[in-house]
Amino acid sequence: MKKEYLIYKLSESVKTTCKIDNELFVKYNVKRGLRNEDGSGVLVGLTQIGNVVGYERTPEGQLKAIPGKLFYRGYDVEDIVHGIIKEKRFGFEEVAYLMLSGKLPDKEELANFTELINDNMPLEQKTKMNIIDLEGQNIMNILARSVLEMYNFDSNPDDISPDNLMRQSIELISRFPAIVAYAYNIYRHSTHGLSLHIRHPHESMSIAENFLYMLKRNFTPLEARTLDLMLVLQAEHGGGNNSTFTVRVTSSTGTDTYSSIAAGIGSLKGPLHGGANIQVVDMFNHLKENIADWKNVDEIDTYLVRMLNKEVYNGTGLIYGIGHAVYTISDPRAILLKEVASDLAKEKGRQEEFSFLELLEERAIKCFYDFKGTKKQVSSNIDFYSGFVYEMIGLPQEIYTPLFAMSRIVGWTAHRIEELNFKSKRIIRPAYRNILDDQSYIPIKER
Repeated sequence: MKKEYLIYKLSESVKTTCKIDNELFVKYNVKRGLRNEDGSGVLVGLTQIGNVVGYERTPEGQLKAIPGKLFYRGYDVEDIVHGIIKEKRFGFEEVAYLMLSGKLPDKEELANFTELINDNMPLEQKTKMNIIDLEGQNIMNILARSVLEMYNFDSNPDDISPDNLMRQSIELISRFPAIVAYAYNIYRHSTHGLSLHIRHPHESMSIAENFLYMLKRNFTPLEARTLDLMLVLQAEHGGGNNSTFTVRVTSSTGTDTYSSIAAGIGSLKGPLHGGANIQVVDMFNHLKENIADWKNVDEIDTYLVRMLNKEVYNGTGLIYGIGHAVYTISDPRAILLKEVASDLAKEKGRQEEFSFLELLEERAIKCFYDFKGTKKQVSSNIDFYSGFVYEMIGLPQEIYTPLFAMSRIVGWTAHRIEELNFKSKRIIRPAYRNILDDQSYIPIKER
C-alpha cells in the first residue's frame, strides 16, 4: 500500500471520527469555545491584571451592551493613552512596568526600568546566527524558535520563583523587538535579494523607536509615537483571550517560561486570533478597487451587502474588523487608535483613504445590523484600523502578527507570574465528555 493512499485512507476516516451531532452539545450543556449561550465567556479564573468590559448584567440576569472599556491593573486605558499623548512621551515601557508590578512608576522608577529594558535588548550572537539560519520561514515561527532557544542561554531556566520569573519577563519584553526586526531583515534579504542590515539598538531610544531603527532605520517622530500607541493598546486584553489563556494553561503545569511563551506565540499566530489585521488590509485594498465612488453611500452599502451574501470578495460572508467577542457598542482601542491614525494620514497624504475607511466603518456596522435582522449591535474592533496604520508607518505585512506578539508579551508574562503565584495553585484541566459507546476488542485475525 503506497503511503499516499494510506494517508488518504486515514484522512477519510476523519469524516466519521470527528462528526458529533450539534444537539449533543446542548444535551450535555457543553460550553463550546468556553462561551455561554448568551455569548459571555465561561468564568474559569480570577485576575488582577486586565479587565475587558463590553456589557453589564441587568437585575434579571440579562446582558446589556455598554460602551467598551479596557482597564490595565484598574486604570482606564483611555486615561493612560491620553496622559501619554498630553505629555508627549512614549508609554509602552510605563505600561510594561504597570503590568509587571501592579503600580504606575514614578519618574525615577520608569527611568531605571527603561534602562534595564535597553540593557537587555541586544541578542546573544548565537541567537542572531540562529535567526539567519532560519531564513525564509514564517517570522512567528522564528520568534517561537528563538524564544525556545533562550532556554539554553538561561543559567536558571526552570526556576519559577518570583525573582526569576521577573528577570525572565524583562528579558523577553526587551528582546522581542530585536528578534522580530532581525528576522524580517533576513527574510527580505533571502526572499527579495535586498541588502541585509543588522543594526544594534540604541540605549537612548524607546522600544518603539528602537524597533523602527532596527527594522528600517529612518522614521518620523509621529510614526514612532503611533507605533508606541499600538504597543500600548495591544499589551493586554484579559486572561480569556486565546493566547493569554494558553500561557496560563501551560504555566499552571509548572513548565518553564520559554515553553509557555512559545505556546502563546503559536496560539497568536492563528488567523482567528492575531492575523485579523492582515485580512482587513486585504479587504480594504479590494474595496478601494471595486467601489468607484468612495463617498457614495448607496454604492458602498450595495457592495457590503453583497459581501455579506457571499457574492463578492472571498465568499466568506464576513466584513473583517467588524464585531468582537466582548465589545458591542464600541472597542476603546479602535477609538483611541483612530484619533492618532487621522494625524498620521495627514502626514502621509492619505486623508482620502482614511476618510473612505471611516465611511466603510460606519456603513459596515449599519449593513451588518440590517442584514442580520437582530437587535445585537456590533462595532469595529482595533483590527479595522491597525493594518492601515502599520501600512502608513511603512511596515510590511509579514510582521503585523509578530508586532502583536511584541506587544502582548507584556500581558503574557504578567499573567504567567500571577498564575504561578496563587496561594492555592491548581493545574488547569477542564473536562471533555466522551459520547462513544464502549467497544469490545477484536483480535487482529477476526477483523
